[in-house]
Amino acid sequence: MILNGCSKKFKIKTKFMRKIKNLISIHLLLAIVLFFSCESIKKRIKSTEEPKDMSSYLMVYFKDDDHSLHMALSTDGYSFTDVNQGKAVVSGDTIASQQGIRDPHITRGPDGAFYVVMTDLHIFGKEQGLRDTQWERPVEKYDWGNNRGFVLMKSYDLIHWTHSNFLFHEAFEGYEDMGCAWAPQAIYDPKEKKMMVYFTMRMGHGLTKMYYAYANEDFTKLITEPQLLFDYPNEKIQVLDADITPLPDGRYCMMYVAQENPGGIKMAFSNEINKGYEYNPEWIDKEPGSCEAPNVWKRLDSEAWVLMYDIFSIKPHNFGFVETTDFKTFKNLGHFNKGKMKTTNFTSPKHGAVIPLTKSEAIRLENHWGMSSFQKEEP
Repeated sequence: MILNGCSKKFKIKTKFMRKIKNLISIHLLLAIVLFFSCESIKKRIKSTEEPKDMSSYLMVYFKDDDHSLHMALSTDGYSFTDVNQGKAVVSGDTIASQQGIRDPHITRGPDGAFYVVMTDLHIFGKEQGLRDTQWERPVEKYDWGNNRGFVLMKSYDLIHWTHSNFLFHEAFEGYEDMGCAWAPQAIYDPKEKKMMVYFTMRMGHGLTKMYYAYANEDFTKLITEPQLLFDYPNEKIQVLDADITPLPDGRYCMMYVAQENPGGIKMAFSNEINKGYEYNPEWIDKEPGSCEAPNVWKRLDSEAWVLMYDIFSIKPHNFGFVETTDFKTFKNLGHFNKGKMKTTNFTSPKHGAVIPLTKSEAIRLENHWGMSSFQKEEP
């Protein structure tokens, strides 16, 4: 009886030990997978946080004649070359519910991915036979443009993209009668640990104001209702086209458009990414007429920051540039092809954004689009 009991106990212990070993093996495997996944993510994050790896600039923009996404490269931050000879890299009619996009913006996230957001709107839809009416909805009720959403795209190589159409009235209650949603931009919020999309929105017949909301991890939709980003002190003035830049001192600088007479670029500062911006009456652009679409980017070889903006008050429309090292004084760099800033194979870009790229990222784009390479791999 004692031997039989020991035999049973031994068998039970043996089965128990096998289960323990199996569990240990599973957990060990999971730990190994998790370790290498984390290391891969760390490498991607590290590569985006080391300015010494950056050697080029990528500009995204659109054109009125095709309402599509365009890209241009530069090695010096002064002369830009379109990667596809001035033709679109992503056609608006393949990604937008209105078969056209406007106002593209690009940024790099902490996961190493590139995030592009665009206005889902074609302002010449009727002229090009895309719809029977001038706008998607009656202008008498919803005013000019009256689109209701954005195109969101994500890529790890600038070539293969995921994309989705986000429409506010489909995601949130009470947005059926929104007037418009324009000029989205994205930035990573380190406190919320999410990509924050901020944009211009008009409710009903009201004035445009600037709002923000957070996107899901896949960057396919907004998951929080819009909140007011900034309240202009003059309630009779429209504000739009925000562009937020993290500064070295921990503050955030927001460039934006105030539609006074003429409309132009102003800036505000805050210690928080999504609130607390303090009004500053100073005009930043150097234009006698109206301009819009500010975008700030840093030069790789100096402490200078460039403010680029779209001058729609001149014909043909063009980009204007000013430069600063302290966000207090701004030097006028003129317009594309009328000063230091140049375009080599395209003209009349609209509403653009610039980010730095590594040499390998730029070369990958060149190779994909068959450009004559102006960058060389290290031997």
